Amino acid sequence: MNIKKGDTVVVISGADKYQIDNKGNKTLKTGKVLKANPKDNTVVVEGVNKVKKHVKPTQANQTGSIVEVEAPINVSKVAILDPKKNVPTRVSIKIDENGNKVRVTKKSGTILK
Repeated sequence: MNIKKGDTVVVISGADKYQIDNKGNKTLKTGKVLKANPKDNTVVVEGVNKVKKHVKPTQANQTGSIVEVEAPINVSKVAILDPKKNVPTRVSIKIDENGNKVRVTKKSGTILK
């Protein structure tokens, strides 16, 4: 899995693919990866796949409530956003001059941290 926590990703399929602005234009949803789970091949993306969760009353929270949280989505439904060209791209693994493995975008060749 080439997507890590902190990466900016674009949703490329599914119900949360598009967001509609005030003028009615459709754009792809983007967000930062909050959590990556390689065991399940899922990621939690900020502002994507929001679900409502019912919270029971506790000592700290006297009244129960309904909160919206981000649910995980499959990693195959997102792609990394190329920082230079601002388009979805794939990632390859290269070895730099120091002998360390680095992630490089396919579209522009930008090294990701």
